[in-house]
Amino acid sequence: MILAKEKQLKKTYKKLINKSNNFIEKSTLFMDLLRKNYLVDEKYFESINKFISYGNLLIEQIIKRVFENKQIPHDEKIFSVFEPFSEWICKGKAKAPFELGKRVTIVEDQYGFILHSKIMDKQTDDKVTVEVIQKTKKDFPNLSSCSFDKGYYSKNNREVLSEILNFVVLPKKGKLSKKDQEIEFSEEFIKYRKKHSAVESAINALEVHGLDRCLDKGFDGFKRYVAMAVVSRNIQKIGAFKIISLKRKRRAA
Repeated sequence: MILAKEKQLKKTYKKLINKSNNFIEKSTLFMDLLRKNYLVDEKYFESINKFISYGNLLIEQIIKRVFENKQIPHDEKIFSVFEPFSEWICKGKAKAPFELGKRVTIVEDQYGFILHSKIMDKQTDDKVTVEVIQKTKKDFPNLSSCSFDKGYYSKNNREVLSEILNFVVLPKKGKLSKKDQEIEFSEEFIKYRKKHSAVESAINALEVHGLDRCLDKGFDGFKRYVAMAVVSRNIQKIGAFKIISLKRKRRAA
């Protein structure tokens, strides 16, 4: 049964490769005819040449992976020919079989305002932990504590952050040592960690304000989307506090 599926898969991929090569050949011939018969500026062929390059590369990777059973290094994989900066974020979730884009980390204060955001370019959470807090601390010197999830943990991150902040909630991945248990089961650690769940609402709000799907083209467009979503969320929070304040004044009047 497995051999039959593999055979069918290879057959399907072979058809795809043949069709792709056919499109590439036609595109190349079309450009050659234009060059021969018309004075066409080469800049008009830039987009076509870019997609031809992607096509050849993907065909090469399919041959390696499917027919030669070789692994493709993650850094060489292309997840979108339209937005090459896109990364593979996750797969296997019930609501989303897979997710492509860019990871964004945010720092939110106790009032729900986003103090800092960072787009991670081929980075994971644990690689930006210290940098994000250092920059936030520089802009907001009164920052004295912060809560993270396990993805931000590393031994070095905990040690460095302990020198920057008065109290750090940075749960350790995997099995806890006796010392780690004492830290994470302490009353203060639990108290601060309970406040961490509020950041999920901020993440959801950012998605509502444009970050669920970026409609701008290019990495610069994505950066603008992130910045505008953060600004929109903070303006929304200001409006929410203003409404509460006005309601209190009316009740007091």
